[in-house]
Amino acid sequence: MTATSEDDRTPASEAGVARVCVVGSGWRFTSGISYYTCHLAGALAERATVSAILMRRMIPKMLYPGRARVGKRLAALEYDERVAVFDGVDWFWIPSIIGAVRHIRRTRPTLVVLQWWTGTVVHSYFALALAARSVGARVIVEFHEVQDTGEARVPLVSSYTRRALRGVLRRAEAFLVHSEHDREHLGRAYNLSGRPVEVVPHGPFSHHRAERTPGEEGVCRLLFFGTIRPYKGLEYLVEAFNALSAEEASGYRLAVVGETWEGWTRPLDLIEASPHRNRITVVNRYVSDEDVTEHFARADVVVLPYLRSSASGPLHIAMSNGLPVVVTAVGGLVEAVADYDGAILVEPGDPPGLTEALRKARARAGDVYVERHTWQRNVDAILAFAPTPAPTEARP
Repeated sequence: MTATSEDDRTPASEAGVARVCVVGSGWRFTSGISYYTCHLAGALAERATVSAILMRRMIPKMLYPGRARVGKRLAALEYDERVAVFDGVDWFWIPSIIGAVRHIRRTRPTLVVLQWWTGTVVHSYFALALAARSVGARVIVEFHEVQDTGEARVPLVSSYTRRALRGVLRRAEAFLVHSEHDREHLGRAYNLSGRPVEVVPHGPFSHHRAERTPGEEGVCRLLFFGTIRPYKGLEYLVEAFNALSAEEASGYRLAVVGETWEGWTRPLDLIEASPHRNRITVVNRYVSDEDVTEHFARADVVVLPYLRSSASGPLHIAMSNGLPVVVTAVGGLVEAVADYDGAILVEPGDPPGLTEALRKARARAGDVYVERHTWQRNVDAILAFAPTPAPTEARP
């Protein structure tokens, strides 16, 4: 179902039921956080009265690496009809921030959950945190990245984000992260004054589940999926694939599906020079949900050779489909696959180790594994911070 975009409803709330406002990425700048926000809001709606405030124009279009697709609706996922959606807040504020503050005052949430992943929203989050506190709401910040890797490399942007984020964090009562690794990282980066930091695994991205499409007999179909950025390590996967002998390579096909960011073309240059170029397919763009589902349905093994990562949407799509995954032992990914039997862990930046992992993964092609993550743990963690409703006085 589709929720209204400038929703003027005040959601009906049962006595004693928490009112939660989830703040995150909208669909104009579609990203993994857009899907996460939508999934989380829907899961919360099973047990709470839920609204959502979406970040709409998060940055001037000309500055966004994926500017060619900005404004195109590529996602098929829709908000639960029980979620009152305000879409949304623009980085330049006027007049959108006024509508967002009114939305908070009208819906009067008891909890506001800010999804954090980029400094482009920090000034808006500061205003919304103030608005939340003004109606007595508790503020929770859920971290997907302590800071975006691209932003971290720009000195002025990095220092601005860190300083501005401190203002948001001072107004929060609790924090959520996806791994112990991130909890330690967050604690080193910011003074949280002993406030609770809960570790909650990333919920499943089940919207891309599909029946596996049969491929060529005896051929293992490898898939790299996601933006092509320096930290994604795609160049090491290409080097590992190139190291296969001609005979070995005939037993594989590699599909690279992703949008180039930050001018990072080295992986594509390596592909063009590959001795196995005829075994590699490249789709260099941000694909629609329908195409995403099709690419994962055609894969036998998903390979994610990241050099660092707190969490990974493609990893959770792969696990939701029960696919074997080759993933590097970095950041929060080790914990993300700790209870997933289909994971093969490798060291980051190690092409020979990755080549050997591809050989191991071929033996698992066709296997189906169980995804054990659910959104229930995320909901439980958030609602644990809801204020206890005042007892109702008994009538004489």
